Amino acid sequence: MPVAAAKKARKTVNEPSWTFLTNHGHVLVCIAQNPDIRITEIASLVGIGERAAHRIVGDLAAGGYVIVTKDGRRNLYSVDFSRHLRHPLEADHTIGEIFKALARMRRAN
Repeated sequence: MPVAAAKKARKTVNEPSWTFLTNHGHVLVCIAQNPDIRITEIASLVGIGERAAHRIVGDLAAGGYVIVTKDGRRNLYSVDFSRHLRHPLEADHTIGEIFKALARMRRAN
């Protein structure tokens, strides 16, 4: 099922439009699920523009959460799951505690 169709199928009439993860979190999930994903694919999956996706990947790389490696003309990404969440309420937890599970869920489907 295409991503857009899956999103529509899960949404009910009275369901709020907010989500638990920010766009940064959604981009991290995309990269964790598919390390050779392209920016255009990230943008499409998250529902943002390519510029925003590129900026977010840059933010995550600058923060040390994502490592970008060149492979010819393409970028390969890896996630440093040992990095800690940024908000003081969750700072004693690593991103791996959340994002490893989310990456496995997508790969299993």
